[in-house]
Amino acid sequence: MRTTVINIKTKSQIKAKAQKIASELGFSLSSLINGYLNQLIRTKTIHFSTVEENPSEYMIEALREAEDNRKKGRYKSFESKASALSFVDKIINEDKKN
Repeated sequence: MRTTVINIKTKSQIKAKAQKIASELGFSLSSLINGYLNQLIRTKTIHFSTVEENPSEYMIEALREAEDNRKKGRYKSFESKASALSFVDKIINEDKKN
């Protein structure tokens, strides 16, 4: 794979802090920047979050319910995407009949 160099200007403190955090997470700063650039290309969106995001009570309850269902064996797994889509189509068609 051919690579190219991107030079950016940033404060040395920012670079040092970012490198430390990247390293703590097991990444190089370069790999994180490449990941961000790939996400930008894929989604054509920019996301900067300065607020700590916490799940809503609704989301927490949905996760608890899903975990409870998983523990009780109330879930369906599929061998392929096609079989999953077929299952969903079957449910939709049954619902339309009722």
